[in-house]
Amino acid sequence: MSAPFDRPLLAESDAVGPGPFDAVSAQAGDEERVVESALRPHSLADFIGQPKVARQLDLVLEGAKRRGRPPDHVLLSGPPGLGKTSLALIIGSELGTAVKITSGPAIERSGDLAAMLSNLGPGDVLFIDEIHRIARPAEELLYMAMEDFRVDVVVGKGPGATAIPLEINPFTLVGATTRAGLLTGPLRDRFGFVGQMEFYEPAELQLVLARSAALLGVELTEAGSAEIAGRSRGTPRIANRLLRRVRDYAEVKADGRVTRQVAEAALALYDVDHLGLDRLDRAVLEALVMRFGGGPVGVATLAVAVGEEPHTVEEVCEPFLVRAGLLARTPRGRVATEAAWRHLGQPVPRGGIPLGSVTAVPQVPGTSAEPLFDA
Repeated sequence: MSAPFDRPLLAESDAVGPGPFDAVSAQAGDEERVVESALRPHSLADFIGQPKVARQLDLVLEGAKRRGRPPDHVLLSGPPGLGKTSLALIIGSELGTAVKITSGPAIERSGDLAAMLSNLGPGDVLFIDEIHRIARPAEELLYMAMEDFRVDVVVGKGPGATAIPLEINPFTLVGATTRAGLLTGPLRDRFGFVGQMEFYEPAELQLVLARSAALLGVELTEAGSAEIAGRSRGTPRIANRLLRRVRDYAEVKADGRVTRQVAEAALALYDVDHLGLDRLDRAVLEALVMRFGGGPVGVATLAVAVGEEPHTVEEVCEPFLVRAGLLARTPRGRVATEAAWRHLGQPVPRGGIPLGSVTAVPQVPGTSAEPLFDA
């Protein structure tokens, strides 16, 4: 195989042409993408957190480079914002190859995937985000591509259809998923390395914030960093987003330094409380506690009460509320825990909460270490 690792790194696979936006909006969007790209680490040495996954991946990549062959296909699973895309780009950077980026929902037909695979150079990295949502015909085509580095292009329809085998260059597929349980067995088994991303501890998020503050030119105190990290839900993406908003507040309303007091004032302005709950999270909790007496109540009813779609409540709000011990899912519906009543400053109903088994809050990365109520 001829020099598989001598191609430049690409940040995007296909550039999107200008749409019906004015120049100001386009420029603002470009600046935001530049900021996001600048904050991403470009090597495993710069990647903060996920120590187990980083060490394992380092061995996989080093072994592949010594053999002069592309590494095994990689599957990264975990909640959004923990660094799956960053690791995919790092894999390409470490190997010195191009990274082509797409997403599962964008691959609707097997022909779309065949065209993408045929354009890959030797040793390239194909990153498919939300790979569990890839169309079934395209997934079946991917099986052969991952194992034999070839695809069968079907020409014609009906009895006269002919399958033409097409050889493709050896490549590395990096798949990312937020719902590993939705991956089919045959697809999951074809990945040689599976990395499970975990939520970050506050101390790790402070390291992320320190690095981002240095890149953004923000003067961030240790106390200010701790305040932002404690409200970031254990997620670097949220931590970086909150840092940029606090930076804006510090530059406009203060002297530019991000202290604890500045961070508290800024995050209060943006409706992010000390546990990291935002406006929608609190609306869900308040509806559950104030209107429905703590539950149980169905997610559809809860969504109507807060003016959102059931999917939004279930996929956006509930995971963190459950992880923080503020909400519980039961066969009868959603139930507010004792911690939820106390967090909203409401007295716990006499006789306790309906879900008697919920008596303590698990330690959640990114939240206060103090217990919300006595176990």
